[in-house]
Amino acid sequence: MVGLSHEIPKITVDHDPRLRRLQEFFGQRDCPLREAAADFLLAADRNDLDWRLLPSISMIESSGGKDYRKNNVFGWDSCREGFTSVREGIQFVAAQLANSKRYKDKNLDNKLSTYNPLPDYSRKVKAVMHSLGTERIASLN
Repeated sequence: MVGLSHEIPKITVDHDPRLRRLQEFFGQRDCPLREAAADFLLAADRNDLDWRLLPSISMIESSGGKDYRKNNVFGWDSCREGFTSVREGIQFVAAQLANSKRYKDKNLDNKLSTYNPLPDYSRKVKAVMHSLGTERIASLN
């Protein structure tokens, strides 16, 4: 388990094709964050973020939960920030990307360049996003 509480609520994403896609994506790469797939979707939906953004950042920053500290799978605040659980970190980072003064009302490229100004960072995150599928995934045939 990757710092997730045992109290995982039944959620509306149970039959969401994005959930299956995200679980498959993390599973194919043997990533511990497979267990947090529903949390990524809930946080994205609650904060009106592209569902692929948070998992993609986590892949770049912690290899999908393979290498991280303080339940911080996003490298948030250069890993100085810690969270009580991975779920809390997912919710916190989602809320920051959607609502904080630094990120609110910015497009994806501007959010990513604010998150990490390294020249290649945005391209890397967007490549992972692309490999997850489209923003509006409807079916996984």
